[in-house]
Amino acid sequence: ELLRCTIRMIACDTTLWSDDVWVVDSTPAECGRSRQTANRSELAGWSTYGYCASHSRWFWGLRLHLVCTLHGLPVVVALVDAKADERQVLVDLLATKPQLVAARPGQLLIADKNYYGSEFERLLAGLGLRLLRPARKGEAIGAGAGLFRPLRQLGRDHQRTWERVPNCAERSAPPPHHTVGVTTFPTIQLAVVPCWPAHPASPRPSR
Repeated sequence: ELLRCTIRMIACDTTLWSDDVWVVDSTPAECGRSRQTANRSELAGWSTYGYCASHSRWFWGLRLHLVCTLHGLPVVVALVDAKADERQVLVDLLATKPQLVAARPGQLLIADKNYYGSEFERLLAGLGLRLLRPARKGEAIGAGAGLFRPLRQLGRDHQRTWERVPNCAERSAPPPHHTVGVTTFPTIQLAVVPCWPAHPASPRPSR
């Protein structure tokens, strides 16, 4: 507890601590793969089997939940059961530090599409947090505040359109979607940053 308090004091003394945008997500903390490990490990009974959608596979272990600033400065963190609901863990994390949220009215919280639900969004709104997440399948972007179409999906569509241009002269310059600018959505504005160096001497990295 003393170490945790010291880390928090150092973090609060940085300019990053006052960032008005937070990012929340969770990632698997795999503790073993064999059945023997799951039966004999001292983590048996605490670690469980959970599903990792990004890797399309099951894992045995825990799940690390993290709320941080855009620059990666941790705000709150928890290591919990792999099957725990991400939304409930986030609510519990914020409940353990009520003064943290109370001092930041209107704080923007960016999450993935798994952080959804009318009751969950009402709880965050009651805490003074504004949730920003991708729209789920079949969910209209204009249906409510804080919904947007994922930039990754838009980037792939624009890249495919750009690669279909046959004229080499027309392809001499990068497409406008890959230049620094601002893309306007119904509810937000997001900066689009190029994924390769802008300097002419720097070669474009392979994907």
